[in-house]
Amino acid sequence: MTFIRGRLLGYGVDEAYVNLLAFVTLITFIILVCIIANFITKKVIIRFITHIIGKHQIKWGHILLERKVFRILSHFVPAIIIYFFAETFPTYKIAIQTLALSYIMIVAFSVINRLLSAFNDIYQTYEVSKTKPIKGYIQVAKITIVVLGTILVIANLIGKSPLILLSGFGALSAVFMLVFKDSLLGLVAGVQLSATDMVRVGDWIEIPKYGANGDIIDISLNTVMVRNFDRTVTMIPSYALISDSFINWRKMQESGGRRIKRALYIDTSSIQFCTEEMIDQYKQIHFLSDYIVEREREIAEYNRVNKIDRSNVVNGRAMTNVGVFREYIQQYIQQHSGIHQEMTLMVRQLPSGENGLPIEIYAFANNVQWTIYETIQADIFDHLFAIAGEFGLRIFQNPTGSDLHRMVSEPDTLHLD
Repeated sequence: MTFIRGRLLGYGVDEAYVNLLAFVTLITFIILVCIIANFITKKVIIRFITHIIGKHQIKWGHILLERKVFRILSHFVPAIIIYFFAETFPTYKIAIQTLALSYIMIVAFSVINRLLSAFNDIYQTYEVSKTKPIKGYIQVAKITIVVLGTILVIANLIGKSPLILLSGFGALSAVFMLVFKDSLLGLVAGVQLSATDMVRVGDWIEIPKYGANGDIIDISLNTVMVRNFDRTVTMIPSYALISDSFINWRKMQESGGRRIKRALYIDTSSIQFCTEEMIDQYKQIHFLSDYIVEREREIAEYNRVNKIDRSNVVNGRAMTNVGVFREYIQQYIQQHSGIHQEMTLMVRQLPSGENGLPIEIYAFANNVQWTIYETIQADIFDHLFAIAGEFGLRIFQNPTGSDLHRMVSEPDTLHLD
């Protein structure tokens, strides 16, 4: 300031205006220095760093650039310049240094927050991030930094020790617990979810209460984001996964088998004992030839030992078309290339009802991909629907409009069994 005032007096400037002009000149000089320093930092140094990172393909460097860590760091330079030039303004020195230091602290906390985000991005490049996500912990750290940063900045502005503000923090704890209730619950839930490995990013979960049925795409402090199969996204509170029940299909996907549990409904009026002609026909079926021969021998031996008169079909044991059909289904799915043969596999008869007799297939497809699983399941039932008539069986179906029309237009063709 003295140097500038001396130069102005040397140029013949009126003494009445020297102090004002010296003040304005110095302010202008400081602003120009800050602009030039900021320009050099952003346009030269950061570009140089970007070039080095791009040339050597430094993976972490790209993440730091995306998070603009270096750009935020460049804000330190003007603040430091202003802080040290405060000495030239004795009257306003304390105020300028206080504001500059507060700004430096804000920039510092912003850099730390961005570094935490960058650390989470780097962590997510590793496979362990899918089983042990840390995003919730990062968010807790960010909240802590914001709270501490706010206290330190306020303490700096009012010129008091941060301990004075912290001493009153206990009185506000109830307010903070109310404001950050979801965050606190989410933190506890996040620890439990991580410790018990209940969910991971990529898991298929189903929570009917929240209308969620799809893959987890993000786990944060407060929410779990699920992309449903209709491409919508459902946001679920993290603590809901602890307090409410849900289905996680991960174990099914890891097992390599997906369950098929579907029934054919047989019209009970089409069930009958097998005639000799039917048995001869069944013997020609590849999957049934050995079964029919063995079953005939077993039944004949039983009836002979027990001296059963077979002149009446009610007496003794005999094969039925539905029993032979059930055995055919069992043999068919045992030979099917899409069925997992190491998992539960059975064909069972369920209690009959108003829709006929259910013959249920309980097995596991050997591919868990949705489209392939549905194709395997459809191929099996396409075949069974088509060949049921070969066993003299009818698949139950409620009357349709065409059936009712035929009843009216062709009454002579209808026969009541």
